Order: sequence, then structure tokens, then C-alpha cells
Amino acid sequence: MTTADTMDIDIEVAPLSDDYESGGGSDAESSTASISSSILEYRALHGRTFHSARHQTDYYAPNDDQAKESIDLSHHYLTLLCGGKLFLAPIPDDVKEVLDVGTGTGIWAIDFADQYPDAKVIGTDLSPMQPTWTPSNMSFEIDDATQPWTWDKDRFDFVHMRYLMGSIRDYTTLFSEAFAHTKPGGWIQSAEIDSDFRSDDGTTNIPVLQKWNQFFDEAGKATGAVFSVIADDLQRKGLAAAGYTDIESKTFKVPMGGWARDPHLAEIGRIISAALDNDLEGYTLFLWHEVLKWPKEEYRPWIEAMRKALRNRRIHGYMLVRFVWARKPES
Repeated sequence: MTTADTMDIDIEVAPLSDDYESGGGSDAESSTASISSSILEYRALHGRTFHSARHQTDYYAPNDDQAKESIDLSHHYLTLLCGGKLFLAPIPDDVKEVLDVGTGTGIWAIDFADQYPDAKVIGTDLSPMQPTWTPSNMSFEIDDATQPWTWDKDRFDFVHMRYLMGSIRDYTTLFSEAFAHTKPGGWIQSAEIDSDFRSDDGTTNIPVLQKWNQFFDEAGKATGAVFSVIADDLQRKGLAAAGYTDIESKTFKVPMGGWARDPHLAEIGRIISAALDNDLEGYTLFLWHEVLKWPKEEYRPWIEAMRKALRNRRIHGYMLVRFVWARKPES
């Protein structure tokens, strides 16, 4: 059974103060296992580091400290978006085996392991960018989720994944692997964000943001990886095709910056703006220079124009974030 999606439909715009100047005042400024040595042979490109070239997956995002800061900021605003919860799926309190796919810095997996000390938690990622200290009930493993999974079938009570956009070519295959390794009666949750800037009042219809939307559209076509996960409804379609049932979802309009009248949404907007502002280069430079090979001299002016747009409270942009959860049938 699949239920209809729910969405926070409107975001009311807060009035600007009398002394506000467009483009001035940054929301971002105010919110600010055992592995082989080959895995640590990071690629150094354009002053950033990326996962080892020995991996088959050519993932676009860096794995250095600057990238980690944005990942942790994203974890913070996603938790706020869920009302302080780490997930929305109705998993049981006695959950035992949990897998966090694409764990990044491991912050979600660590928080989950702390909250569920009787659960065994595994976090996987392409890069060993996680802390060396972890709770006793969890571990990190280097793994590529786009390759066949090697765990025992029907193992996990809960499979969690989020923000894999740009790294997955076939969500149905990904969810089919997850289905095979989810226990009957177990749950999966996928959280994704679409790359496009949207607005309800047309304020994002400006060249710099339209170029951002075009950039990720062309990057997806060039790499075969999907950035329009929500627009194409790939989570619900893929989960259903894999065999999951009881599919439910919640979609949020997440403001870019602190322009929302609602204090909670304004705080979330400031944090996501800070995450973007902190690492606009990390989200774009590999795709710009190595994949699309757009003119080098146009890159830096575009990044600076993007930062100015993010700080402009007269631009009421938002992105869509969708949480989808589903259950594997008992039989």
C-alpha cells in the first residue's frame, strides 16, 4: 500500500527590516575497520581531496574537512526538519541490526547508536572520513552501495540512506539490494534533496540560479547519476518496484536562507544556507572542471554570484527534501 505524500505547502515570507540591503548580511555567516592503505590514496584535485581513484564509482563530492562541516550542518537541519528525530519510519524500539548507507561523517549512525545502545549499527561510505572513536555498538566499513551487497540476506531491521543524489544511476537496483538484505517486517528510509532552486513568487528566476539548475541537469546527463530524485519520484517508484510495501512519505519545502516568517523554518533555512555557502565549491568544482569542462574563467565569478544570491533575503528560494519510508512484507 502506498499513501499520498504530504508537503508543507506554503512558507510565509518575513518582512525585511528597514536597514536591510539586498545582498548584504550573510545568514551563513551567522550560523556557522580496518582498511588498506590504498583506500587512503585520496585524489587531490583543484585544492580538494576526493575518494580513492581505486574505487569504480566516480563520486563528485570531496571528502576533506570542509566537506565534513557541510555534512554535519546538513545533519543538523535534517534533524530539526524531522522535529528533533533521526528518522520518520515507525521502527520498533527493540531494533537490532541497522545499516546506514552513505554514512559520510557518520554523525547520523553515531547518534542512532547512542539512542539505541542495544542495536548493532554499521555505517558505510566510499571514504574513511569518519571519526576513530565510535560507540561500542557500531562500526564503519568502506563500501560502494552501487556494487552488489555482500551482507547476509534478510539481516537488517532498518536500512537508512540519505542524500545519495548524484551518486546513484539506478535507484530501483539500489533499493532491490536493500530489499534483499532487509529482514521480513523490517524498514527502509530514504531521504533526498533535489538540486533545483525553486520559488513560489518567481524570485529565483535570475540567471545565476537558473544556471545552477542547468548545471546539475547537465551534470546528471553527463554522468548518468541522478540529481532530480524527487522530481522524478524515484524513491517511491524504486521502493515499490523492489517489493517494499506500506510506503509513506513527507516532502518539505526547505527555504534557502532566513527569509521565512516562521522562526523554525528560518533557522533551518539559515543552516542549509550555511552548509551551501561553506562548500559551494565542493558541490560543483569536480563536475564543472572534470565532467562538463565548462570555461574555467567563468567558474569563480559564478560561485561568488551564488554566494551573493544565497545571502539575499529578497530571493525566496527553496529546495525540496523528501523522506520516504517503507516496509518489507513478512512473507
